[in-house]
Amino acid sequence: QEMAFSMRVVAALCMVGMVSAGNVMSSSQMMRLKGGGAFPRLPDSVKPGVVTGKALEDLLECAKENGFAIPAVNCVTSSTVNTVLEAAAKYNSPVMVQFSNGGSQFMAGKSLPNSKESLEACIAGAIAGAHHVRCMAKHYGVPVVLHSDHCAKKLLPWFDGMLEADEKYFKENGEPLFSSHMIDLSEEPLQENIDLCVKYMTRMAKINCLLEMELGITGGEEDGVNNENVDNDSLYSTPDEVYQVFKALDAVPNSMFTIAAAFGNVHGVYKPGNVQLTPEILGNAQKYIAEKLDGKKGDKPVKFVFHGGSGSEKDKIQESLGYGVVKMNIDTDIQWAYWDGLRGFESKNHGYLQGQIGNPDGEDKPNKKYYDPRVWLRAAEVSAVERLREAFEDLHASGWTK
Repeated sequence: QEMAFSMRVVAALCMVGMVSAGNVMSSSQMMRLKGGGAFPRLPDSVKPGVVTGKALEDLLECAKENGFAIPAVNCVTSSTVNTVLEAAAKYNSPVMVQFSNGGSQFMAGKSLPNSKESLEACIAGAIAGAHHVRCMAKHYGVPVVLHSDHCAKKLLPWFDGMLEADEKYFKENGEPLFSSHMIDLSEEPLQENIDLCVKYMTRMAKINCLLEMELGITGGEEDGVNNENVDNDSLYSTPDEVYQVFKALDAVPNSMFTIAAAFGNVHGVYKPGNVQLTPEILGNAQKYIAEKLDGKKGDKPVKFVFHGGSGSEKDKIQESLGYGVVKMNIDTDIQWAYWDGLRGFESKNHGYLQGQIGNPDGEDKPNKKYYDPRVWLRAAEVSAVERLREAFEDLHASGWTK
C-alpha cells in the first residue's frame, strides 16, 4: 500500500512538473510528504517542521518512554539555526532550536534600542528567529521544537512579548508561533516561582504552548547570568519541591510542561571533578511523585530537562535518560565547535587571508574565494555539525526519524 501511495504521489507531482524522470524522490521523501506517519518510529502526530501542541506532547512522551532525549541548541544567527537543522537531518533526529534573551537580541542586531523596561530588540529578534526556523524546518524534513531559553524575572517583558506573538499566530494559524518557552524563576522563593508559573501556564494552555520551568539553580555562567558563587544546596532540588511544582501545573486545564530540576548542573565546561552531577535526584523525585499519585500517571510522571549538558560525564547523561530526561541543553560545546571550524580554516589558509591581493601563489593573486564569508562560515558550520553528532548519539536520539 505504501508503494502504491508513493507511485500515485510521483505521478501527481510529475503532472505538475515537480518531479522529472531524472529526479524521482526517494521513498523516505515520499513518506515525509504523507504528513501523519511520516516517521515510523515516532507518533503519527509528529510531522516534519515545527511541532506544537499534541504533536509536541506525543514526541516528548515518546522520548521519555523510550529512553532518549532531544538535543536543545542555542542559536544566535541564521547560520547557527541552519547548522542545527542540518545536523538533525544528517543524523535522523528530532531537535530543539532555542533562543536565549541575549541570542534573541543578537538576532535583531546589537545596535537596536533595547530598554530594560521593554526589551524590544530581544522580542523582535526572537520573533524573527522563530519565523526563520518555521520557514526552513520543513525543508530539512525533521521535527523541530521551537523554544525560548532562560527567562529570569527581570526579563519577563521579553517573555510577554513572545507570548503576544504566539497568541496572534494562534489566532491566525491554530497553533502558537513557538512550541514552548522557559521561565526561570529559580532565584525567587519557591512559592512565588510556582505561582508565577501557574499564571503563565494558564495563559499558555489556551494556545497549546508548553512551559518549561526551572527549580533550583543551574551553576556556572551563561549569557550574562552568573551563578558561579551560589549556595551549593540550591544546586540540588528535593523530591517534594518537584512534587509541589508538578501538582500545581498539572492542575491547570490543558497544561503541558517540563521541569528543569537541579541535580548539580552547571553551565559551561569545567575541569573533571569540579562538577558533581547527581542524576539519582531525578529518579528519587519520579518515585516520590508516582507514589503520591498512587501510580495514576505511571512510574515516571515527570518530563525532566537537563541543563548544562556541555562537558557533562557520559555516564551521568546515560543515567539521567533512565529517569525521564527528555531534553538536554547543549550550548558551550557547540559554540567551541563552531569557533574551532573557523579557527582551523584560518590556520590552514593563513597565507591567503592577509590581504585582498597577494598570497603564496603570487603577489598579484586575488583571495576573494578565501575571505568570502560563505566559505569560512561554512567551515564553522561543518565543524559544529560534526560535534552535534556526538550529542545526538549520547542522547540516543539518532535514527528516530528514519
